[in-house]
Amino acid sequence: MNKMGFGLLRLPQAGRHSAGGPGGFDWPLITRMTDAFLDLGGKYFDTCYTYLNGYSEMAVKKCLSERVPRERFLAADKLPGYMCRSRQDAVKYFEEELRRCGVDYFDVYMLHWLNEAHYRKAEQLDQFGFLEKMKKEGKAVKTGFSYHDSAALLDEILGQHPEIDVVQLQINYLDWDTAGIESGKCYETAVRHGKQVYVMEPVKGGSLANLPSEAMALLQSVHPDRTAADWALRFVQSLPGVEICLSGMNTIEQMQANMQPVEPLSEAERELLFRAAGIILANTRIPCTGCGYCVSHCPENIAIPDFFKMYNELCRYPEESWKIEPVYRQKCRQHGKASQCIGCGSCARHCPQNIRIPEYLKKVADAFE
Repeated sequence: MNKMGFGLLRLPQAGRHSAGGPGGFDWPLITRMTDAFLDLGGKYFDTCYTYLNGYSEMAVKKCLSERVPRERFLAADKLPGYMCRSRQDAVKYFEEELRRCGVDYFDVYMLHWLNEAHYRKAEQLDQFGFLEKMKKEGKAVKTGFSYHDSAALLDEILGQHPEIDVVQLQINYLDWDTAGIESGKCYETAVRHGKQVYVMEPVKGGSLANLPSEAMALLQSVHPDRTAADWALRFVQSLPGVEICLSGMNTIEQMQANMQPVEPLSEAERELLFRAAGIILANTRIPCTGCGYCVSHCPENIAIPDFFKMYNELCRYPEESWKIEPVYRQKCRQHGKASQCIGCGSCARHCPQNIRIPEYLKKVADAFE
């Protein structure tokens, strides 16, 4: 069993270049990774209009559709419905996405990032109707939406729109019972409505690949040779109803490891993971996944995910402050300091994890400045 999909949100960078242009990405490596994924039996590639300022969709065209027969891969894309002001805008974005990806249809087409506000807008502009129209015209094989909100709202949406095929959810063992994400409740809601579940953030932005020593020791007491990432991916792929498990892979080695056959979790192993989750939560101050949505909306150009990662590392390993603090100062030469936050709240409004970002930036500033 292996349900891995290639998520194109975190593509490898080339040297010190930024992600602001084609030269910022390691295109030869991305091409090799694409080929390796296909050779190892993978087919599903996931992108979105807003990922990496459009260069994620460029990767589909440059490394996949211009080189590989269409029948060999499945392409998934998402409509930025929150950017639309009219029904015609949906048509405009959809046609642009087809051009960017170099395809004439999508195997899966979703509304991106539904929450309370985005869902109300989707209803107002009949975006679900647009999805159905694309399906009837043969331009989308399956339709659905990616989701970041409560299980109660998800139940309402699926009740109103039984026609959709797929729900893409943030699911991992750390978020399973948390009040802010409700991974478990959202998964159970989607399954109850008979929807296929596609998973994002199974390793929570990489944080579940690097565990506190106490949590890792607990898992190694049962399987000494399994990595932390193995455990996280096995948890998700063992869930009935999960069709695709997305990973934002950025090395060949990571790709090869993730594409190995997956042994389903036993009930005892599942309980062990939840014990490990308790340890991890006690050692993680800021539950950031590093998606970067906040950064593009920050008027002070503060490297929020990087600063949060450093802060978590400092809290977990205070004795290594001498290593972490110089990295913070270096990052501040290229970006705004945490103390430069003006408290506008734009970052928090765009955070899928519902993190109170300005409050935490004050803690970062207190710790490092």
